[in-house]
Amino acid sequence: MSRKPSFANLRDRAVPATAPASATPVESPREPEGKGPASRQGRKQIAGFFTPDMSFAMHMLARRQGRSLQDLMAEAFNDVLRKHGESPIGE
Repeated sequence: MSRKPSFANLRDRAVPATAPASATPVESPREPEGKGPASRQGRKQIAGFFTPDMSFAMHMLARRQGRSLQDLMAEAFNDVLRKHGESPIGE
């Protein structure tokens, strides 16, 4: 069974040079070290590993509903909090 291509696999491949070595390197616009986009300020990442079928189903649901996967995950986490008698937190 062959693995599906992923961006992580592409990251480790050699990138062919597109500019001569004497060209001045162009710095990419990056956020200062330790800071991310404004949309992530004051937020914490929650991650997990799921089966490929779960990942596919969640991505397809998000696409059909025109929502982000993060929005669906927030809804799911709030449902779990309610199920166990806790107050939902929101986004």
